[in-house]
Amino acid sequence: MSEGPAPAAELNRRVVTESEITTSPGTESPPPPSLAPPPSQAYRSVFTAAPFAMAVVGRDGTVTGANPALAALLGRDPDTLRGAVAADLVDLSRDARTWHAYRETLRGRGDGLRCTRRLKHPEGHTLWVRVTVSPLPGEGEGVLLSVADIGDRRELQARLRHLRMHDPVTRLPNRTLFLERLAAALEAESYEEGGTGRIGLCYLDLDGFKAVNDTLGHRIGDQLLAAVAERLTRCAEESGLTRAGAPLVARLGGDEFALLVEDSTGTEQLADLAESLLDAVQAPFDLSGRRLSVSASIGVVERHAAGTTPTALMQAADTTLYWAKADGKARWTLFDPERNAHRVTRQALASTLRPAIDRGEFALEYQPLVGMDDDRVHGVEALVRWHHPRFGTLTPNRFIPLAEEDGSIVPLGLWVLRTACRQARDWQVAHPHEPPIFVSVNVAVRQVWDSDLVADVAETLAETGLPPRLLQLELTESAVMGSSGRPLEALKALSDMGVRIAIDDFGTGYSNLAYLSRLPVSVLKLDGSFVRGFQYEEHSAASANPADEVIVEAMVQLAHRLGLTVTAECVETSAQATRLRRIGCDTGQGWLYSRPVPPDRISELLGTPGLQAGVGNP
Repeated sequence: MSEGPAPAAELNRRVVTESEITTSPGTESPPPPSLAPPPSQAYRSVFTAAPFAMAVVGRDGTVTGANPALAALLGRDPDTLRGAVAADLVDLSRDARTWHAYRETLRGRGDGLRCTRRLKHPEGHTLWVRVTVSPLPGEGEGVLLSVADIGDRRELQARLRHLRMHDPVTRLPNRTLFLERLAAALEAESYEEGGTGRIGLCYLDLDGFKAVNDTLGHRIGDQLLAAVAERLTRCAEESGLTRAGAPLVARLGGDEFALLVEDSTGTEQLADLAESLLDAVQAPFDLSGRRLSVSASIGVVERHAAGTTPTALMQAADTTLYWAKADGKARWTLFDPERNAHRVTRQALASTLRPAIDRGEFALEYQPLVGMDDDRVHGVEALVRWHHPRFGTLTPNRFIPLAEEDGSIVPLGLWVLRTACRQARDWQVAHPHEPPIFVSVNVAVRQVWDSDLVADVAETLAETGLPPRLLQLELTESAVMGSSGRPLEALKALSDMGVRIAIDDFGTGYSNLAYLSRLPVSVLKLDGSFVRGFQYEEHSAASANPADEVIVEAMVQLAHRLGLTVTAECVETSAQATRLRRIGCDTGQGWLYSRPVPPDRISELLGTPGLQAGVGNP
């Protein structure tokens, strides 16, 4: 069998063997193959030709060799790099952490480092580089320093950051950048280096912007936002420069803008800026052939930078902007700590109102209703007080509106009804020889709608044993005069039960007096504003407005002709009582007789004639 071709390795072996051993007589031996340069020479060639900027640095920190790419990048003559201090070339001693890592790497104890440096090129421009220092293998070899130009990358990052931090419609800084600048302005080193140490913020919202979007479209809406941004920026530039420069104008989203004033000089500066912003926005806009007019509401906050936070400042600005809207729009409003404290208190009260009923934090005080003819106590009005563990004793105007909003007026009103009726019955039992006094309890309309008031009253009277004629329920004029359907049916049922129905604050609304005759009402309580017009004394040179007396007299006569009794509220002087008695008022209520007092004080007043001159006041 013939042999096949020899393997390539075998052929190569044979050729090498023959070339080394066999030579023909009289012929020259073929030249030996070309030898590759030694490894160190090859590495040196690669190092020199590499497009990456590199240098070898000895253990002493000086450059022992640098390639042309590094010289070109740094704008230096290649000959000047050998022997140069490497740390000075790329500014490695700028910060302690980098300098320590570099020194440890030179000593062979570190794994290397990487950092970014901003260098000054000999031609004047800025050079951003990424510096890497890596240990070289072997004893005494030093380290390899490589430098990469990252200017294009940083420029791209800056562009992306600008897009991320700016609003595409107005090209203003967006909320993210604004909050970043705000946080930086509130850092201690920002305001402790000098300046006023204060900061101001104008938080602006366009009035009725949604209507522009809905009627004219979002394209016109965006044009309007861009035009508003231009005017706000112009106002900021014209407002005068502070140490930190012109105010920063930002679009926070939707139609909300903000102007940040660092190193503000006080509220007057912010007020002037807010006025200029309002004027600028209110001037008509010409957009795509349309002439638009809008207004703005602005919340203004100005305070010391120390002790505040971005969250607190933004919350204050948002609250103040809400006040500006609530106060009528097209205006600026300055942050008021007292008003804000009231708002915070209101929220705190609303959140704890219902549990407070179960904890027994409420109590009743009673103010006498005194007969104008005999000066005796005919009845009392029950007035609820909240003994709050944090805010002290609160009067009804502080929490009743909250209770009506969240519905807790229903359980609170039921508690007041039962407590007052039980107390009235106790007085009746304790003073069997005195004419019994009635108790008047305020009722909110929501109690009629959200509960079975008729059933609650019937059950309470049955439990306490109080006769229905000794219970009077007070409703406001606006609630009673507009009663129809279920409320009117409830009032009639209560009246049929024998309970007295009183209209409180009568004369303050726009009543249909003809409707009054068809309501199951027993008593009219004249609002105190009428009584205050009677404050002059007989011997005083001042004279009362005769219209006040005429109006009150007419209301009293009307009530009497309808079979109703009249109570005058806020009686404070004897002169008022005299005139009200002459006009024909049946009972009076006010500080002339007594302030609201605890139940035991009422017990002392029962059967006491001549209650005038504040006998019942503590």
